[in-house]
Amino acid sequence: MSAHSEALREAERLMTVCNSCRYCEGLCAVFPAMEMRRAFSAGDLNYLANLCHSCGACYYDCQFSPPHEFDVNVPRTLAIVRNDSYADYAWPRALSGTFKRNGLAVSLIAVLSVVAFLFAFMALSDPSVMFARQVGEGAFYRIMPHDAMVALFGGVFLYSCLALFMGLRAFWRDMAAGPPPAFDLASLWQAMKDAGRLRYLDGGGVGCMNADERPRDTRRLYHHMTFYGFGLCFAATSVATLYAYLLGRAAPYPWWDLPVVLGTLGGIGLLIGPAGLLLAKSKRDPVLMDGTRTGMDAAFLAMLFFTALTGLALLVLRATPAMGTLLAVHLGFVFGFFLTMPYGKFVHGLYRYAALVRYAMERRAEEAAAEAAAAGGAAKAAA
Repeated sequence: MSAHSEALREAERLMTVCNSCRYCEGLCAVFPAMEMRRAFSAGDLNYLANLCHSCGACYYDCQFSPPHEFDVNVPRTLAIVRNDSYADYAWPRALSGTFKRNGLAVSLIAVLSVVAFLFAFMALSDPSVMFARQVGEGAFYRIMPHDAMVALFGGVFLYSCLALFMGLRAFWRDMAAGPPPAFDLASLWQAMKDAGRLRYLDGGGVGCMNADERPRDTRRLYHHMTFYGFGLCFAATSVATLYAYLLGRAAPYPWWDLPVVLGTLGGIGLLIGPAGLLLAKSKRDPVLMDGTRTGMDAAFLAMLFFTALTGLALLVLRATPAMGTLLAVHLGFVFGFFLTMPYGKFVHGLYRYAALVRYAMERRAEEAAAEAAAAGGAAKAAA
């Protein structure tokens, strides 16, 4: 039996125990979603695992957690199933093995990308341009032509988007096996609100457990800084693209301009957030974690951190002779990040959001059924 099959069997056992107890149903979305089921397919378990935010509250609240003979440890078991699910839905399937040694793979890709850009810049650029002070509009493109930059990064970004979409589609189809509830915009909006404020990372309102049973919410803060920092950086790139194609303005832009302001704030968030999450993870109670895949989390957070660090360094030193080297290093990290997005921890955000959408759809369907039953009962009583 494979390790993944064993993890699914253990998750099925725990959900059966939890469905009989239901003490933790107020802690997060996992347990109400579990209660809507009497049996658990692999798709159901992957859905519940990605719905779990790993706040740890159910472990410390559970009367059957170790050393009880039932050995109920929902956070760790669902973390293992969740991490396995990333490889299950990877596209193309031939690259699913990347998740097994993800920390090493991401690190190697990042290093090789940086080295490749440095070597290419030094080999193909005139040293008098590469190591000279470049200022003014279009300075970056004197080092790497705009069309070459668009073709290279546009190509790898589109590939990553395709791979992410195919994986997400496979997850949605597996999660929604059987007659799915009706899709509606209200469920989509509810999932956006739940994801945007990390509603289920609070252990039912008391806060996230990390190092022990005392609730702390620092993980939520660092998650927010990472997520919204990434969003601001993406917004900065989008605005800069509009500047280039609609206004004919070439980077770099002044300090006060919108792309620079958004990118600076986003970069600061991507320094503090990933660093804080790495620190929190180092202090996290090992009993809550999938100890075999910590490298995947660390590699993803390190990639975000160094992408932001090199971007901010490039911003500060862009009018110095160091600009060419810093541009090569930063672009190397950006290229490595794009290339590894579909095969690392980045996918967890997409799968978790899809699980939240599914949960919102199920809750609305359940509420509608309860209202219909109540109306039917009232009609019978009136008759």
